[in-house]
Amino acid sequence: MSKKSNMSKRYTAEFKRDAVALVHSSGKTVTEVAREIGVSPEGLRNWVNQDRADRGQGPAGALTSDEKEELRRLRRENREQQQTIEVLKKAAAFVCPERKGAAGVGR
Repeated sequence: MSKKSNMSKRYTAEFKRDAVALVHSSGKTVTEVAREIGVSPEGLRNWVNQDRADRGQGPAGALTSDEKEELRRLRRENREQQQTIEVLKKAAAFVCPERKGAAGVGR
């Protein structure tokens, strides 16, 4: 039994762009082009679909690369802020144990 490696290959943006252009210009299927350039057909298909979305030709609701990057950034910021809030709550409970999370309500 072989397991899929946790370390996926990383391709440059230029390589992906050239691979997508080859699919569009060659008249070959995604699978044929993928075999020729040594990438997985599903990976190349994802690149082609993302290219369509970036050009506004993807399915309704498909996110562009810029939107995906912004979503990743906002989720990361949100996660960091939630962690900061938890640390501050614990610090406040340590400094003012008599308040027990009242957060100044009604004072």
